[in-house]
Amino acid sequence: MKTNKAIFRRALLLAVPMMIQNGITNAVGLVDNVMVGKLGTEAITAVSIVGQLIFVFNLGIFGGLSGPGIFGAQFFGQKNTEGFRSAVRIKHLICLAVLAAGLCAFIFGEEFLIDLYLKGESEDIDPVLTMKLAKDYLNIMLWGLPPFVITQIYAGSLRETGSSIKPMIAGVASVVVDIVFNWLLIYGNLGFPRLEVRGAAIATVMARFVEALIVVIWAFAERKKHDFLIGLYRTMKIPKDSAKKMLIKTLPIFLNEFMWAGGIAALTQSYSRRGLDIVAGLNISNALCNLLNVVFIAMGNAVGILVGQTLGAKRFKEAKEEAFGLMWFTGGISLVLTAILVSVSGVFPLLYDTTENVRAYASGFIIVTALFFPVQGFLNALYFTLRSGGKTLVTFLFDSVFSWVICVPTALLLCRFTTLPILAIYAIVQALDFIKVTIGYILIRKGVWISNIV
Repeated sequence: MKTNKAIFRRALLLAVPMMIQNGITNAVGLVDNVMVGKLGTEAITAVSIVGQLIFVFNLGIFGGLSGPGIFGAQFFGQKNTEGFRSAVRIKHLICLAVLAAGLCAFIFGEEFLIDLYLKGESEDIDPVLTMKLAKDYLNIMLWGLPPFVITQIYAGSLRETGSSIKPMIAGVASVVVDIVFNWLLIYGNLGFPRLEVRGAAIATVMARFVEALIVVIWAFAERKKHDFLIGLYRTMKIPKDSAKKMLIKTLPIFLNEFMWAGGIAALTQSYSRRGLDIVAGLNISNALCNLLNVVFIAMGNAVGILVGQTLGAKRFKEAKEEAFGLMWFTGGISLVLTAILVSVSGVFPLLYDTTENVRAYASGFIIVTALFFPVQGFLNALYFTLRSGGKTLVTFLFDSVFSWVICVPTALLLCRFTTLPILAIYAIVQALDFIKVTIGYILIRKGVWISNIV
């Protein structure tokens, strides 16, 4: 198949602002991580545990928005403004439900959820202090969930119209706020109180509010350009037929993202049974790897939007050619990321005030994760291609069901009933993704995903 090279340029034009925004956001997470890392291993572990829990919530929001987002991209390709408006309205309703459920779970189940990660033993980490720090951090971070949700609704909707600059600039502003107030509040600089872990949480919440305000105010200031905003809140009613279609597509995606994130949390919990040092090592590794994986995640989003727009315009053969070209393109870009990560794997953990054992785990996790980056890049593009045609049930089985049926039991069994080193177990679990790549590639080649759903 011959792919028009112009699609690569379009993908990069759409993806690069997302990479910058998400990269900056993750850079903030990295700076937070390093700053908190200066407070000791208990602080690193506490922030890591809460990060895993909030990650599940964030993916639930992402999943809830993705279903209407598929329709939004196709409505935009069809030039159907009212249809796009309905997609944005249903995003609000879905996110309100997820936010309410998330807050209830965190408020009433905080100690139970945190304790799941404190089952392992370590001579160097105090579990009681870790629990206290984690609860302090979580209780403040909850205030940042509502503005996070608002940002995701608006940023996602703007991207579906091809406009990703505003969310990027809002992300840059939030980073500045976060870094400055981290420096002030974690360590008590310039006369501010030294709040340590609580200071990191307060700075993050402030950054969330700044980001949400910029995105919303700027979008409405240019509502003539973003005409779907005109009359958006005159009613929240959605035509029953459209609502039914969107909810049918949304439910599998929501369950998929929520269960997949839960699967990642369950994997970390399985690894933690080998010792709390492993949680700290994974946290250091994830802080760095997440800074670079925004590249293939943004490319995956771009693939979904561009292929969705082409499907909406009923150019099916072109959509298939674009999908294949973009998958290989994304996989190739990820090879560069592998080289970067491996080159810094021994240096980055030295930034943390922790034990040599934790640093050794961190270096090992970084290298293993880096080696599988090309697989992850290809897999992300493949996943978003399947989803762009509305095959949400397929992606549900392909992604989260696979995680819970194959990956989580494998990790649990290997951690509990073998003496394999934790890095070997981690690599085996990562290698299971080759099964998904093979199945997904066959589905893409067969074209089962190609459809116009609007």
